[in-house]
Amino acid sequence: MAIRVLLVDDQQLVRAGFRLILETEGDIEVAGEAADGRTGVELARRLRPDVVLMDIRMPELDGVEATRLVAASGPSAPRVLILTTYDADEYVVEALRAGASGFLLKDAPPQRLIDAIRVVASGDALLAPSVTRRLLDRFARRLPPSTQPSVAALRELTEREVEVLLLVARGMSNAEIAAQLSVTEATVKSHVSHILDKLELRDRAQAVVLAFDVGLVEPGALPAE
Repeated sequence: MAIRVLLVDDQQLVRAGFRLILETEGDIEVAGEAADGRTGVELARRLRPDVVLMDIRMPELDGVEATRLVAASGPSAPRVLILTTYDADEYVVEALRAGASGFLLKDAPPQRLIDAIRVVASGDALLAPSVTRRLLDRFARRLPPSTQPSVAALRELTEREVEVLLLVARGMSNAEIAAQLSVTEATVKSHVSHILDKLELRDRAQAVVLAFDVGLVEPGALPAE
């Protein structure tokens, strides 16, 4: 079945460009378009797309609040992929906290957009690009206080699960974590699944933000690429 995508951006030319790119892919279908956050939320609830491409700065309702409302519709809610530019980076972490599964810069190459949609639609979080690390590192200290659980929440995790969470927060893939810990990739996947369940998180994106929120990873601690 095709991946159904909803485009939410207040610039018509941007939406038209994304549509042109996506409609060349046999496994991706544009389910609809919205020019503001409020309409985007309404269409997400009505059309039930697999992925919502969500701009940050829009009239009526910004991308952060729109993401929060889309994600709040339950486990079957569409995955949200945030579209941003460098001058809006400080809003991206709040969007991840709100339930977004990742983000992509608007000037990313077409193939990266296509790959990102497939990654998010499969249930993974889009956190691999090194720009994610730079973003979290740069803005974590400037964000308002989080409402996430305190470090006490980590007491629900085993010592190995805390170790895995730390490596996830550093932007490492399951394969990289497996090599680091000398375990199988399947074991890492199991640990990640347990972490998300115990902390009541939707995906790796929220796990990374929580790791920053509770001080497991400090701004400035991430390796540069």
